[in-house]
Amino acid sequence: MLSLSPVLDRLSTMACASHARACAFLVLLSLAAFLPGFHTLQPLDRDEPRFAQASKQMLETRDFVDIRFQDEARHKKPVGIYWLQSAAVAAGEALGVPEARTQIWLYRIPSLIGAIATVLLSYWALLAFVGPRQAVLGAALMAACVLLGVEARIAKTDALLAACAVATMGALARVWLDWTRSLAFVPSSRNWLVFWGATALGLLLKGPIVPMIWGLAVLVLSLRERSFRWLAPLRFGRGLLLCLVVVLPWFLLIAWKTGGSFFAESVGQDMLGKVAEGQEKHWGPPGLYLVIFFGTYWPAAAFAAMAVPFAFARRREPQIAFLLAWIVPSWLLFEAVPTKLPHYVLPLYPAITALLLLALVNGGIDRFRRGSVATALLVVLVPLVLIGVILGANRSLDGTLPYQAMPFLLLALLMTVTVVAAFRRSDFEGALWRGVVASLLLSSGVYGFAVESLRAFKLSPRLAEAARSIGCADPAIMTVGYREPSLVFLTGTDLAMGVDGAAAAGFLNQPGCRIAFVEGRHATGFEAAITQMELTPRLITTITGFNLNGGRRLAIAVYARP
Repeated sequence: MLSLSPVLDRLSTMACASHARACAFLVLLSLAAFLPGFHTLQPLDRDEPRFAQASKQMLETRDFVDIRFQDEARHKKPVGIYWLQSAAVAAGEALGVPEARTQIWLYRIPSLIGAIATVLLSYWALLAFVGPRQAVLGAALMAACVLLGVEARIAKTDALLAACAVATMGALARVWLDWTRSLAFVPSSRNWLVFWGATALGLLLKGPIVPMIWGLAVLVLSLRERSFRWLAPLRFGRGLLLCLVVVLPWFLLIAWKTGGSFFAESVGQDMLGKVAEGQEKHWGPPGLYLVIFFGTYWPAAAFAAMAVPFAFARRREPQIAFLLAWIVPSWLLFEAVPTKLPHYVLPLYPAITALLLLALVNGGIDRFRRGSVATALLVVLVPLVLIGVILGANRSLDGTLPYQAMPFLLLALLMTVTVVAAFRRSDFEGALWRGVVASLLLSSGVYGFAVESLRAFKLSPRLAEAARSIGCADPAIMTVGYREPSLVFLTGTDLAMGVDGAAAAGFLNQPGCRIAFVEGRHATGFEAAITQMELTPRLITTITGFNLNGGRRLAIAVYARP
């Protein structure tokens, strides 16, 4: 394994030879990190199929203003992600992708683009703080980051939102460091366009989150300077006008179409509801993001923790002050909000990467500090725990083992051992590059093979497959007891949701090609109702599996009208 050092060194040197070569390398690295499982992973309940289904309904109805999930108004987020997903699916249809509107990977393309953009924009932002070699390493750490890898494979807003946030903060950093004379080059005259263009896109994606992140940083830094004059190069007048031109048309249209209810629901119920209490069972105590940080920012989290003393000691320096203003206010706000979701803090991870790199180049990481080696061992712990969970889940739920995934998982684990060995030799850069390699191996094993082998989790795809096997061109379908959004996405917008077994029996008693999914808890009521009708439904199959959201094993019978 020691022969890996010159290979990684040559690769790093080659990648940072020019900006074009660095970007090409980072795109290839990102694709290697994000593509395993991208096409095969089933729709992940509940958020992903809700977004995808709403985008699908836009294509079905040709209404690109209102956002709906079946007959229910989905007035939680602005329209940006739905437009992008609809465009990706429409492009897939034009290119001849079979059944494009139920191919979840097409809806994930904006997230994949957003994740790659986050990596590239991290490289651009990091160039304001470190040299090209370290900036490439930092962007590679973002590509290897567990949380960004998850968001790249989910059809929702957060990968793109992270890209917007990094773009604004990279532009803001150049203005700040130029003001404090900490920047070796003058920012581009188009820097303000990057800042405000990313802000406008962020507003269309998720409302005020991007302006909140840079706004808190601006407030902290302006209080430090006792002046807002340093913001002059961002041209706030032109920038705000640009935002209005981009976002105002749709906001006016949705206000007119919904009579203002969109803003009442998105701001009053969704956003303020998350501030007041933990929504949709996503409550978490303050400090939760700090606890899960070592998993979500793996493989670099342990080394970032070692950079904390360096950041504190040099907190008054302009570079460190900016990064802390990027991280600390928003992190504290997210910790204070009762609703906790891991991806909320993702836009702050590039700043943590920058602190890590600054500590690295300035001797701020001490191999001989008490507890440093024990902290480095956390790099080994994450894949070790993950491998145990995967093996246990495969064995208990499907009675098998992910044999194809095991070589990748074991190689990833072995690579993390070499990370610790490199750290103990004080080869910190080599340790981080080995972490990137370990992440690539782990994502290939987990997403490419292990998750695919977990058949028990694929209830909705198997139910949709059973419905197709009946042979009806356009069957009417009802589900009772199992109501996941992924089932709506895969079987059709008109999927009926029954309240009990009697409703399913009555549904099958009507004319036409009809299919009912009856979950085990409602089987007795269904059978009792059938005996009172002149109907003997045909049992097609019984699908057994595990519903992650409910945390329960389910048995769902598939019936068809004879």
